[in-house]
Amino acid sequence: MVLVAVFGVALLIAVLFSGLAARTVLSTSLLFLVGGALVSDGFLGLVHITADSPIVAVTADLALFAVLFTDGMHVSFPKLRENWKNPARALGLGMPLAMAGMALITHYLVGLDWTTSFLVGAVLAPTDPVFASAIVGRKEVPAKLRQLLNVESGINDGLALPVVLILIAVAGPTSGQMQASIPMIGLELGLGLLFGIVLPLAVTALVRLRLLGAEPKLQPLLPLATGIILYGLCHLTHANPYLAAFSAGAVLASVSPEAKTVFEPLGEALAELAKFAALLVFGALLTPQLFGDLSLGGYAAVILAIVLIRPASLLLSLLGTRLERREKLVAAWFGPKGFASVVYGLLVLQAGIPQGEEAYTLIAICIAFSIIAHSSTDVPIARLFHVDDLAGIPAAGSPRPSHSPVTTDRETSHVQT
Repeated sequence: MVLVAVFGVALLIAVLFSGLAARTVLSTSLLFLVGGALVSDGFLGLVHITADSPIVAVTADLALFAVLFTDGMHVSFPKLRENWKNPARALGLGMPLAMAGMALITHYLVGLDWTTSFLVGAVLAPTDPVFASAIVGRKEVPAKLRQLLNVESGINDGLALPVVLILIAVAGPTSGQMQASIPMIGLELGLGLLFGIVLPLAVTALVRLRLLGAEPKLQPLLPLATGIILYGLCHLTHANPYLAAFSAGAVLASVSPEAKTVFEPLGEALAELAKFAALLVFGALLTPQLFGDLSLGGYAAVILAIVLIRPASLLLSLLGTRLERREKLVAAWFGPKGFASVVYGLLVLQAGIPQGEEAYTLIAICIAFSIIAHSSTDVPIARLFHVDDLAGIPAAGSPRPSHSPVTTDRETSHVQT
């Protein structure tokens, strides 16, 4: 219960400071991260969480699923058909380049073997729009840029997972079973995509039957029920839950725009709660001992991963596109490591591979540095696109409106970051 109380206190502080965070580089994501670290064994010792604690994997998994489900609802298929080339370049060229670049610096700066180095590259390749909400969620930002970041981050989690699993099989004691595992991985991805498409279509069809239908106050619970069923179904069948979540959100928003509209406030709030909880738990793993275990070469690799590998790989993949130079630079910078990397990093640690602990230490510290860097820069960069009212809150010194609507931070604010 100590962790619950700590979460409540951190949530209260985050809400009270959210208006200030929306206008400055102050990050509420960082607040939860630091809060988790302060109450852990490394500092105050109020909570005792280790990387193999079940709560770590569960909270990261739930947060990633919730975020991808709500992010999928922001995808517009008509706009995606018009602008599919940029996300395809980022996924088909930029992502492999990022994996390879990270593997190179991991091998030469940290000293891990090639298989483990490529495994680190695969774990850190997925990006997360959670820590760039002021960019992804604002209509003032060009649609092509928002679509690129949102679709890339929504799909690359599922694309990275099979690579991670295959490399774990190669590096671990079960490497002889690699050939048998590849078809299984493909089946899990296919099932995830299938469930993500079929389930929302089936629910929408049921709602439209003459004898069925939800009363207005319960309508937001229909997409929620769909998401809960999908999450359970994926884990029961070992289908890929992340690909399922993103595709289900996109399909549901496409076939039932009214469902998206009524669910959005509830969905965004639930995704925020899951994200904050996961950040608090992940922060509890960031002990002084963890940071002390990483070599100077490891810290160099972390910095290069954020400021060089991601930006260079995406800029190369976007050569020849019609995006403006400013848009390319923003897209290249916003490659934050998020919950997918947390989940996959835990898989590496729990796999028992020879250099798994060293790889996990590098991955965890890179995620922490990325959260700090990206969640603290989305507001200043959003202002380059003349996004001034980032939270529906007037700037200091401006009169307060008599009635200001409560908005979700993933759409109009920096509350989550």
